[in-house]
Amino acid sequence: MPEQAADDDGHVLEFRLPDLGEGLADGDLVSWAVAVGDTVELNQTIAEVETAKAVVALPSPFSGVVVELLAQPGDTVPVGAPLIRVRNDLEVTAPPTAESVSRNDVLVGYGPEAESTSRRRKSVPSAAMAANTPSTHRAAATPAARKLAKELGIDLWFVAGSGPEGAVTVEDVRSAVPVTAPRTPARLGEVAPARANGHSGDADGGLIEPTAREERTPITGIRKRTAAAMLASARTIPQASTFVTVDCTASMELLDHLRTTKSFEGLTLTPLALVAKATLAALAEYPGINTAWDEQNQEIVTRHYVNLGIAVASDRGLLVPNLKDAQSLNLRELCREIADAAELARSGNATPADLRGGTFTITNVGVFGVDTGVPLVNPGEAAILCLGSIRKRPWVFRDELAVRWVTTLGLSFDHRLIDGELGARFLATTAGFLEDPLTLLSRV
Repeated sequence: MPEQAADDDGHVLEFRLPDLGEGLADGDLVSWAVAVGDTVELNQTIAEVETAKAVVALPSPFSGVVVELLAQPGDTVPVGAPLIRVRNDLEVTAPPTAESVSRNDVLVGYGPEAESTSRRRKSVPSAAMAANTPSTHRAAATPAARKLAKELGIDLWFVAGSGPEGAVTVEDVRSAVPVTAPRTPARLGEVAPARANGHSGDADGGLIEPTAREERTPITGIRKRTAAAMLASARTIPQASTFVTVDCTASMELLDHLRTTKSFEGLTLTPLALVAKATLAALAEYPGINTAWDEQNQEIVTRHYVNLGIAVASDRGLLVPNLKDAQSLNLRELCREIADAAELARSGNATPADLRGGTFTITNVGVFGVDTGVPLVNPGEAAILCLGSIRKRPWVFRDELAVRWVTTLGLSFDHRLIDGELGARFLATTAGFLEDPLTLLSRV
């Protein structure tokens, strides 16, 4: 509930950061959409907060005039800590709870921007920046535009958007960068002042803008939480790894064939989908891989379901959405679910629920041209599979040297739960499914 204090001009209400429905302890304030003196309406977006790995738009629980902002962008705000004070002359309204806000309302991704289009400025050429007082309701911006604006120190309040419904795009942000003053050439025989200050000059004696030798970026949001998770992984999980190199020519031929069939029409069928299917089949044979270590209760938790995590590189950092109950998905469904999960993560619309509760993870470093890797196990899981690049290599096939499609699989695992034999058998079984994918037909 908001704090309430008597005031000659009405009620001053204090809005505290709510529990956003995932039991999170805190959130990082990304930006304010209002300023002191602004009039806000009930359910108007007032700020964006980054939680576990999702950006959440916070709605105002009451209407009135903003009298104080109690946190600054970049601050980590604990759940229950005060965020904003608003003077309300009318009836006091209760703040929204996690239960009263649906997934399609405000606490998802970047919030209900479509509902506030009537308050946005109309789209104008992005090079034109608002010279006067900014709008009291900031236009939406793409995740990439927000990231670039933060790096360049550009206030999105002053950037006119040219995207759909006035949304600010990356090009709008770039066009908003102030133009530097023209260079002033030094007089003949005079040492350019910039040189004396450690700056450099060009061949004709003109001054060159100084280049910073260092750049400091605050550790916030996904980077901070990823660092904490990886530190916990390294400190608390005794990890071991094993590898296998696989002739996956038959798998590549099967994928080529399936892409031409009507069943996979309109789907993006990638090797990752087939690797996921092979992994799920191997997990069914070796349930000891799909486990967790419960330190508090001193128990080993064996899951009879698989929430399959798929590591996705996004503009905001590495995200791992997971496919709930993936063991029940066929190859077509896996193909679709993987694509949808990756799109949610890259667009910034993945919710904490999408990113929590994974039981086993696959990371695909092969898309970056890397042969293999040794990933750290995600806390709460027992193992992670690394898929390397798939490329043509010389290979001994049926006692003859041939050019085959080959890849390397790596498995990192919690040695408290998985011994070397179990890890090796699981990895060899996964590799066997890829070497002879027809054995998966009964599971597709």
